[in-house]
Amino acid sequence: ESRAANASNKEINIQWYIPSLAKPSNDTEPKVLLLYAYNTKPVKISNIKFFSSMSVFSGHLWIPLARIISLREKLSNLKQQVEMLMQSSKTLSSASEPTCFLEESETLKIIPSKKLQMNVAKVHLDEKTEEMAKRCLSEVKALLSVVPALSLPLTEIPFDVTLQSIASLEDMFDPASGCIITEESLFNWIISLFH
Repeated sequence: ESRAANASNKEINIQWYIPSLAKPSNDTEPKVLLLYAYNTKPVKISNIKFFSSMSVFSGHLWIPLARIISLREKLSNLKQQVEMLMQSSKTLSSASEPTCFLEESETLKIIPSKKLQMNVAKVHLDEKTEEMAKRCLSEVKALLSVVPALSLPLTEIPFDVTLQSIASLEDMFDPASGCIITEESLFNWIISLFH
């Protein structure tokens, strides 16, 4: 049977496998399996039996469940902080713009593309949020680094911080679901950790 699959230019697909926790082991903490696959060039698979590509990679990592839950909570807090920064900068910029009055017959419409632009716009972080981001990303690095000795804390943020990139990281560490990451600077940083 022929199956079809397509992937954009650069894409990481993350899935989680949670084994049965019915028989807890005394000597090890519960772990979950992170399954990942990514491509570095566009991929179109028409027949899975005859597929081979030099631009598709996959792998897995066992990660302690407690660390994932803790990290996801920190990423959720970071996302809220980024949203507040965006909201305050939006309020400041709209205060400096001239006010325009609408006729009674006119209606105010929210343009979806404008909301999307806000999600992918680079956020200028204050000192507190930047430190918070560095701590979260250092923990992401420590969890995903194949060579733990190289997982030193970050001194700078390795990708453009946008609301979308932080939301993608939060989704990535949700063991109840998976996610797809396509933002280029975030993609490049994550795959560098898998090597």
